[in-house]
Amino acid sequence: MAQACQICGKSSKMGNQIETRGKAKYLGGVGTKVTGISRRKFRPNLQVVKVSTTNGAVETVAVCTRCIRKGIVRKAVKRRPFKLSPAPAAKVAAATGKR
Repeated sequence: MAQACQICGKSSKMGNQIETRGKAKYLGGVGTKVTGISRRKFRPNLQVVKVSTTNGAVETVAVCTRCIRKGIVRKAVKRRPFKLSPAPAAKVAAATGKR
């Protein structure tokens, strides 16, 4: 599986990891110096989520957390929510003591 979001296509990016030493000037030092630069990867925060599609099917997809927070994908419902059976108004009023 590639390191990419299946919705927005966000993928790994390359960057630098900068190693510094010394004390910052505002803390009373002579300033920080760069002692090394090495390449690194910035990877997206991918989560494997079960998603309900438009036709009602459930798929497992790798989605970045930004797409989950924005509501672009809708997580599949694990269980149907609990529903009360419809009761006539007279029985409900009798049970609660109201007329």
